[in-house]
Amino acid sequence: MRHVWVNGVLAGESEAVVSVFDHGLTVGDGVFETVKVLEGVPFALERHLERLVVSARGLGLPEPDIDAVRDAIRHTLAAQPDRDEDLRLRITYTGGVAPLGSDRGGADPTLVVAAAALPRRGPTAAVVTVPWPRNERGALAGLKTTSYAENVVALGYATTRGGDEALCADTTGRLCEGTGSNVVLEVDGRLVTPTLVTGCLAGVTRALVIEWCDVVEADVPLAALQATTEMFLTSTTRDVQPVHAVDGRQLDAPGPLTGAAMRSFAAAMARNR
Repeated sequence: MRHVWVNGVLAGESEAVVSVFDHGLTVGDGVFETVKVLEGVPFALERHLERLVVSARGLGLPEPDIDAVRDAIRHTLAAQPDRDEDLRLRITYTGGVAPLGSDRGGADPTLVVAAAALPRRGPTAAVVTVPWPRNERGALAGLKTTSYAENVVALGYATTRGGDEALCADTTGRLCEGTGSNVVLEVDGRLVTPTLVTGCLAGVTRALVIEWCDVVEADVPLAALQATTEMFLTSTTRDVQPVHAVDGRQLDAPGPLTGAAMRSFAAAMARNR
């Protein structure tokens, strides 16, 4: 049985309790991070904790006590049944108990840390563009919040059309991001990822591929997906995942640029574990 940390208490997953009045549940007033745990060690943890703080500030939540979060992570990982299993660690931080509406109450925030087996992604992915834009000027733009219903709808749209991930534009028509990933594509012989101006999440893996691989930031139109020769997705649970189809159009997966990025990323990750 897995154990979950909830507000300072470690409990079995069937006993762990969050109030039905928690603002994270009632209105999605919360932020979260997903951290990859390899052989018991969280990967790039400090980057994730820094982004947790940025997201909490952006949402107007009290700044999380990062030492308390680290302590919760240590206890949660120590209680897992298989210490050698690769895990997906989820840190969720919400507005806590509040009235049944948009206004916040005076309760302390809720902190939940849970772990589950790291999902095994396919070697490549198919992506589908969706008709709904990401609002790069919205209050939640660039924040990793628990308000994920738009992503659920978009991913469902892609899944029914044979996709593994959905990609969206921003309101100006620039390529933005996926529902749980950043995107890198070939443009004029270079690997390019959309800038943060589009409202995409400042992904931890995105930042690492910019540092470790030959990837640059640039604004590109959504239509660039129909001209690219190769592309890949990045995320904590994907690392670098080649894309073999975009809206049904077949691509080499991995193409030569993607293959080089995969090798560079894997080598750098091994050095930094």
